[in-house]
Amino acid sequence: MFQILKTFFLLGCVSFGGPAAHIGYFRKAFVEQRRWLSEHEFANLVALSQFLPGPGSSQLGFAIGHGRGGLAGAIAAFVGFTLPSVLLMMALAWLSQDIMGNPYAQGIIHGLKLLAVVVVADAVLGMFANFCRSNRHRWLCVISAASLLLLPSLTTQIGLILMAGLIGMGLSGGASDNTKASVEPAATAKPNWLPLALFAALWLLPLVSAAPISTLFSQFYHAGSLVFGGGHVVLPLLQSLVGEHLSSDSFLTGYAAAQAVPGPMFALATYLGWFLPSDAPALGAVVATVAIFLPGFLLLLGLLNSWQSLASQPKFVGASAAINAAVTGILLSALYQPVFSSAVVSATDMAMVLLGFALLRLAKPPISLLILLFVVTTTLSKVMVGY
Repeated sequence: MFQILKTFFLLGCVSFGGPAAHIGYFRKAFVEQRRWLSEHEFANLVALSQFLPGPGSSQLGFAIGHGRGGLAGAIAAFVGFTLPSVLLMMALAWLSQDIMGNPYAQGIIHGLKLLAVVVVADAVLGMFANFCRSNRHRWLCVISAASLLLLPSLTTQIGLILMAGLIGMGLSGGASDNTKASVEPAATAKPNWLPLALFAALWLLPLVSAAPISTLFSQFYHAGSLVFGGGHVVLPLLQSLVGEHLSSDSFLTGYAAAQAVPGPMFALATYLGWFLPSDAPALGAVVATVAIFLPGFLLLLGLLNSWQSLASQPKFVGASAAINAAVTGILLSALYQPVFSSAVVSATDMAMVLLGFALLRLAKPPISLLILLFVVTTTLSKVMVGY
């Protein structure tokens, strides 16, 4: 268990670049170097993590730990990989109240907000290319974006995801649908019903307890259950949850910081959870973190042995493809509100966004270099010329 914890902790300290980069780190560490699993086994786990809602790279690490040491190994892998980013986000949340009025801090925050525009725009473009290849899925994307812009709420987002899933099931076309991964048919195996039952039961927690900490857990648990399509999609869901409790500046600062730290982007929940309970910020950060990761892990445990059989079913494939198209539209709406509308306030801002987007798409620099570029430029402008 210590070996698993240590290995994943070291990876969590250096895994910059987002989920796609994390998969590359894991493959090098566990297939090529340590040989904990074969190339075929690794590919199967990658496909599973891409099909399920939740944080894909963290689910992959959880599954690798499970294969190495059972449930205890899975938990050790999760704690090790997530702990560095969680500690960094808690430190940022703790310091944020003292630095918000500082002109240097204001310049840094503005640079991070502009960077968020670039990163989300890039994510939307990439997801649209991957998940909206047919006219049906393009329409689902556009209708989802327009609906959420007109009726911004968590209820609207949940309704759009459910509607897309039903449409995808009804109009499933098998291999013609866009999927997040290709799988080979496998012999039918029974799911593990205990984690699936727990997954469903925790959705009903608000009916059992109205305590503030239970409400906090439920909000982030529901958000984690609905994140299809990658870590960026958590942005509009969480913004809907904390919009009344946290300013757009603070929210986007946390989102941009989650891009900057190593490890999973779902660590944004740590930052947000710090601010929601007024009397126990550290507890709120821990509860929010556990809650947003938990549903994806329960689903993975439940379907680990039977997922290939399920994923070969046309209706499942169709629903998955339609949901991915809808969440692309949800992220597109978030690109405008709150990301673009609260960050770009001048022609200079827009110019920086355009240049940064071109740099990201054409030169493909490390995200750390983009962070440095935006932060230095906006901080110098803020301090020297009152930008």
